[in-house]
Amino acid sequence: MNRMSKYFMLMSSAALLAACGNGESDSSGENSGNGGSASSDEVTVWVQYSEESAEGQVMVESIEEFNETNEEGITAVVEYIPRSGSGGGYEDKINAALTTDSLPDVITLDGPNTAAYANSQIIQPLDEYISSTDDLLPSIIEQGTFNDELYSIGYSESGVGFFYNRTMLEEAGVDLDTLPTVDDPWTWDEFNGLLDTLASNYDGPVLDMGFDDQSEWLLYAFSPFVWSAGGEITNEEGTEAVGYFDSEETVSAFDFIQSLVEEGYSTITPVEKGFHTGEYPLYMSGSWTMQELDNEYEDIDYGIMPYPVSPNTNELFSPTGSWAYGMTTSTEKPEEAGVLIEFLTSEQELYDMSMGNSVLPARQSVADRMLEEVEEPMQVLIEQNSKTGRARPTLINYPQVSRTFQETVTESTYYEQNPDLNSLLETKAQEIESNLE
Repeated sequence: MNRMSKYFMLMSSAALLAACGNGESDSSGENSGNGGSASSDEVTVWVQYSEESAEGQVMVESIEEFNETNEEGITAVVEYIPRSGSGGGYEDKINAALTTDSLPDVITLDGPNTAAYANSQIIQPLDEYISSTDDLLPSIIEQGTFNDELYSIGYSESGVGFFYNRTMLEEAGVDLDTLPTVDDPWTWDEFNGLLDTLASNYDGPVLDMGFDDQSEWLLYAFSPFVWSAGGEITNEEGTEAVGYFDSEETVSAFDFIQSLVEEGYSTITPVEKGFHTGEYPLYMSGSWTMQELDNEYEDIDYGIMPYPVSPNTNELFSPTGSWAYGMTTSTEKPEEAGVLIEFLTSEQELYDMSMGNSVLPARQSVADRMLEEVEEPMQVLIEQNSKTGRARPTLINYPQVSRTFQETVTESTYYEQNPDLNSLLETKAQEIESNLE
């Protein structure tokens, strides 16, 4: 496949890279590399965050340690290329490098786009270079695997839960000791009971679901409802959506989603930072919100509940996936690049990244360590992720499929215009299937 073919394949996915990013600084660090390294003992890495960010500071220390301790005499050089809010910056640099054949040895990529990168021959399999994979969470392996080969390794995980304001719930008469746990989650009906109590007490919407976020968030955060109902986005082979995305089970999940707005529990136009400022007692969000609350809204006493589950299955699923390391096909030093990736995904380095950046761990051993050290809200997300996490579909045309899923969520919330969810999902299933072809 020539460079321009790779470029146009990547362009189809670039707009949807890493919708669950952690809000890194837009300021760029020092330009430490330009394409593959020229020196025989030098390996270049491009990352999508700034050197000043929490991730960047961890990476600085990791690279210093690697350069000082690796026995092969390899020198790793990092270029920090922060993404903009629209995904530009980093993706622009990747796309430009594809046209000039100047990619570095190692890149970061959003995990769900692994299939697109692998199919475009931008990254290559890692299996022969990475020896320690047994301890990686199943969701990390699933996310990074394409055609039965491991192409990327996530350096952290992510998760979503339902943040709750302890004070506001208690003021509404809710006994916090009765709230659900990962091992004993609430059904959608039980969850609606809480919403009804809160809505009656606060006379308005009480839950920010992020319906106004027209991005990858909508598939990332809402697909667990589909899975809990027994539904699927596509078949296991990723070749069909008709009969899956429009199944009775999937329809029931979207019926629950639609009802949250129709009953007035949630809103498609939430107040910005409504949970942070005490406007809403509940907020569906991810681990990145903990850092924000702890640093900027210390007066909010919060906890986290796991996802509610379909009453038909009582099965809990939660979303996973984050950024990952990949080795480019253009590298002339795969052995050295492999040594670096193995180091960066080792237990200690992943522990440092998770603790330093307040993100979920990618290895079970790291999860076990963190559970002994972090506060209760993070414990809930780590436990939920380890026990119930599921990766998003591994599809070459994942960005197009995601866009249709996002549109389905948005259109379902307009319940007056779309009262017939069966018809809506039949149309969307056909649209997804056309993209699979």
